[in-house]
Amino acid sequence: MSAGRHGMGSAVVGVLVVALSMTGVGAVAAKSSSPVSQPDGTTTVIVTMLDQARLSATATRGRVDAERTVRTLKATARQSQDQIRDLLSRWEAAGSVSEVTPLWITNALSVTATSKVISMLAARSDVLSITPDAMTLTPTSTAVEPNIAVVGADAVWGQGARGAGVVVASLDSGVDVSHPDLGARWRGGSNSWFDPYDEHPTIPTDLTGHGTATVGVMVGGSAGGTAIGVAPGAEWIAAKIFNDRGTTTATAVHQAFQWALDPDDDPTTDDAPDVVNGSWSLGSGPGCDLSLQPDLQALRAAGIVPVFAAGNFGPGGTSSVSPANYPEALSVGAVTNSDLIYSASSRGPSTCGGRTRVFPDVVAPGVNVTTTDRYGLYQTVSGTSVAAPHVSAALALLLGESRGLPRGAQEDALISETVDLGLVGPDSTFGAGRIDVPAALAAQSSMPGFSVATSTPAVTVNAGSNSDIEVTVAARNGFSAPVTMSVSALPAAVGTAVITPGSVAGSGTSTLHLDLALSAPAGTYPITVTGVSGTAVDRALLSVTVPPQDFTLRATPSTRSVLRGDATSFRVCLLPEGGFAGAARLSRQGLPSATTAQWTRKKVSGKRCSRLKVVTTAGTPKGTHRLVIRGRAGNLDRRTSVTLVVG
Repeated sequence: MSAGRHGMGSAVVGVLVVALSMTGVGAVAAKSSSPVSQPDGTTTVIVTMLDQARLSATATRGRVDAERTVRTLKATARQSQDQIRDLLSRWEAAGSVSEVTPLWITNALSVTATSKVISMLAARSDVLSITPDAMTLTPTSTAVEPNIAVVGADAVWGQGARGAGVVVASLDSGVDVSHPDLGARWRGGSNSWFDPYDEHPTIPTDLTGHGTATVGVMVGGSAGGTAIGVAPGAEWIAAKIFNDRGTTTATAVHQAFQWALDPDDDPTTDDAPDVVNGSWSLGSGPGCDLSLQPDLQALRAAGIVPVFAAGNFGPGGTSSVSPANYPEALSVGAVTNSDLIYSASSRGPSTCGGRTRVFPDVVAPGVNVTTTDRYGLYQTVSGTSVAAPHVSAALALLLGESRGLPRGAQEDALISETVDLGLVGPDSTFGAGRIDVPAALAAQSSMPGFSVATSTPAVTVNAGSNSDIEVTVAARNGFSAPVTMSVSALPAAVGTAVITPGSVAGSGTSTLHLDLALSAPAGTYPITVTGVSGTAVDRALLSVTVPPQDFTLRATPSTRSVLRGDATSFRVCLLPEGGFAGAARLSRQGLPSATTAQWTRKKVSGKRCSRLKVVTTAGTPKGTHRLVIRGRAGNLDRRTSVTLVVG
C-alpha cells in the first residue's frame, strides 16, 4: 500500500497488494487491486492520521513494555481521532458514511463513504494519507520435504528444548485446527483466534492450506509418522488475514496486527505472542511499501519479533519485498536441503532504507518441505513461505531456554551462529547464512544471565492468614548486575502480595509475603514473580490456593452410658477449616422422651467448645439413643452424632 503526502491538506490514494511467499504447482495469477465501490456508491479507504505514536525501537517483551506500547498507541489514536470521528458520526447520520472502523496500531480509520466525503477528508491538515482498502493477493501453491535435521532442531529436543511456554502467531489464511498435528498445540480460548471478516468467528479455519502449512512447520508433531515441526512444544495462535474468497483488505491486516499485539483487548494481561510469522509480501513484485511499517514498529516496541518471508522474486538482485525488507523485520530466504539457494528466493540489497543488516537476514530450508495440509492431510511445499516459519520456530526454541537473557539475545544468537554459505561473511543471497539451532542455543547458553525461582510452585493459604515464600535469584556465566523484583497483584478481594527486598545483586533471595483477607473467596490464583535487569527478564509462576472456609464438629466421647434419673454430658468443639472465622449455632436432635438437655453455650467460634448436659428421669426409655448435633453458620450446616445408652 503506497501512501504519500502531496502538499498541505491533500492525501493520495495508493494500492495494496499481498503475495504469499510459496511457489510451485498450481500458481494463481495476480489479481488487480483498485478501490471497489459499494452498491450504494460508497468506497472503503484507509484514512491515516498525521499524528503517529512515538515508540521504543527495542524492548524486553516484558509485560511493562507491552502494556506501555498498547496504551501509547491507543492514547495517540484516541486523542488525534476525536474530532474526525465526531465529524464522521455526523456524516454517518446524514447517510454519507456507512461504516467507520477505528484502528490504533497505525492510528488510522477504515472509512466507507461517498467520494465527496473522502475528498473532504483528504483536505484535512490532520490526515497524512488516504489509501484504498482493497488488497490484491498473488497466492501460489507449493512443494517440500522434512528439513528438521538440516537446522538441527531434533538435536536440541534431546536437551529438553522444544519451545515450551512460547507462543507463535500466524497471520495468514488461517489454520485447520482439526489437524491431528496442530489441534493440541492451539492455545485455545477467545484470545487465540481472530477473523476480521467474521466468517469463522470462533473456530480456526483455513480454506487454502497456506496458513496450515506454515503453522505445521513451526509446531507440527509426528502424527503422520515423521516429525514435521521445528518447535513441537510451542503453542500457536492465528489471525485470518485472507477472507474465504482469498482476498484481503488493509483494514483486516491492520486489525490482525493490533490483535496480535493485544489479543484480549486488555493490555494488562500477558497474552501476546512471542513471535509473529508472516509468510507473505506486499505488492505483486519487488519494491519498498512502508504502509505496514508502523505495525511492525509497534510489535518491536512490545518486544515481539516479526519474522517475514523474503519473497519469491529471485534470482535477480535487489528483488526484496515488503514487509521483509523493513529494518524491523527478520527476513528469511530459502535454501535446499543441500544448502543451495532456492532459485526464486529474493535477493538483496534491500530497497527500503534504514536496515543495518544485509537482506535477507538468514536463510532456512524452503524446498520440498513436508508439512500439514487441510483435512488431516500433508503437503510438500517450496518457497520462502516455509523457510520463514523455520526461523520463527527456531526463535521459539531459543526463547524457551533463555531465562534471564536480554530479549534480543535469541535473535542475535540465531543470526550470528549460522552456517556461512556463498561468499565469506554476510551477503545479499544467503544473508548471514543458514540457521543452525544447536550452535545458536550453545551460544545463548554461554551468555551471562539469571533465573528466578520460588521455593514452591504452589501454596495453600487460609483466608485471614499469611504466608512467606522464598524467591531465589541465581546468576550464571558471571552475571552480577542488580535484578529488580516485582510480583503481580492478587485480586483486591483476595489479599496482597509484596516482595522484599525489591532488588537483588547477582545471586540472592527475596521474600514474597502473602496476606489474605478474612473474606478471601475460595479458589486458585496464579501470580507471577518477575526479575528484570536491563532488558533481561525472567519469571517464576506461583499458584496460591485459598481453600473454602468451613468447619467440622467433634463430639466426645462418642458414647455415654447413664442410669435413669442420672445426668451425663458430651463435649462439642468447633474445628475451623480454610480460615473460617464465623460462629456456629448449636442444636441437637433425637433426645429421648422424659429427658432434658442444655448447652453451656449455644454459639461457638474459633476453636472453642461447648458442653451438652443430658438429664434423664425415671420415665426415660431404656435403650440406645442416637443424638444428632448440628452446627449452623450462614449457609453451612455441619453435623456429628453421639450415642446415649440409658440403663
